[in-house]
Amino acid sequence: MLTIIKGVSLLFLTLVLFSFFSFKAPKGDKAMSGLAGAAIASFLVEAIHKYISGDFLNIAFLGEVGEASGSLAGVAAASLVPLYMGVNPVFALVAGVALSGLGILPGFIAGYIVGLIAPIIEKKLPEGLDVVVGALVIAPLARAIAVGVTPVVDATLLQVGDAVTAAADQSPIVMGFLLGGLMKIICTSPLSSMSITAMIGLKGLAMGISAIACFGGAFTNGIVLKRMKIGDKSNIIGIMLEPLTQAHIVTKHPVPIFFSNFFGGGFAGIVAAVLGIINNAPGTASPIPGLLAPFGFNPPLKVLLALGLAAVAGIIGGYLGTSVLMVLEKKFDLKEKMVHSKPAISKN
Repeated sequence: MLTIIKGVSLLFLTLVLFSFFSFKAPKGDKAMSGLAGAAIASFLVEAIHKYISGDFLNIAFLGEVGEASGSLAGVAAASLVPLYMGVNPVFALVAGVALSGLGILPGFIAGYIVGLIAPIIEKKLPEGLDVVVGALVIAPLARAIAVGVTPVVDATLLQVGDAVTAAADQSPIVMGFLLGGLMKIICTSPLSSMSITAMIGLKGLAMGISAIACFGGAFTNGIVLKRMKIGDKSNIIGIMLEPLTQAHIVTKHPVPIFFSNFFGGGFAGIVAAVLGIINNAPGTASPIPGLLAPFGFNPPLKVLLALGLAAVAGIIGGYLGTSVLMVLEKKFDLKEKMVHSKPAISKN
């Protein structure tokens, strides 16, 4: 029980801190989006091509592609984060290539600082000279930052991932429900579940739960919009494939969506926990990456079974959540409150 409390508490604290960073730090939301993109460019490509195309299908070339992509997670983060922040592409790539051999989290931190400093360098120096001098300054600066923060990252953020992983291994069903429900809420909200799982380096069963929960919970979102008569068919398809595309709907109807998401994601998480779905590709907690990544680490038929049951679990969660809310709405006339209430957290 103490392991569960520790894991969930540290995860919740991390969510609070990154929520604050995303909404209060200068261009924090852009930086988090860049991190999510880096996770797809590196970890997702590695999971599919190294472990499926390479190890399972024995296509050597694609296996090399996956291995190369996974080894450059830090480069991807240090490049994409400042790019998302609007930095000169040359400066962004200078920061990225200087981080060869370093991880995604140091790359994120270095990329964010470069994203703040690079525009100042560009503004202060004459045109033409700014690119040359900027490149010579940014490259060592980015690597120095990344190298300097690596021990801190290892001692803090990665320990959060280790604590969540330990809790999932010790109490898989309980953590399947709690972690699955929480991750699906994050996946649907404007706070990125891909970024969060990449930041804490989540792996193993805990990452498997998160990925399957995000996939299964996609069906929850479809049921919620259908039963609550929110949006049209395009909105339903959009929120199931990528919740961020429907952020305007999510923020307007947070109660029915988040409430149902906890059950749908939680039930799908239990499915992943019972079947023992492993996922060693951090940052793949989203409907489509969550559908694909588990194939890289589990027998295909086992993953197909998990995905099928998770879809059913997500549908059940959607019906359960909306049914409870419909009863409460009818009994206490809560419709207006549910529609206009503000979300507690607001990026997948």
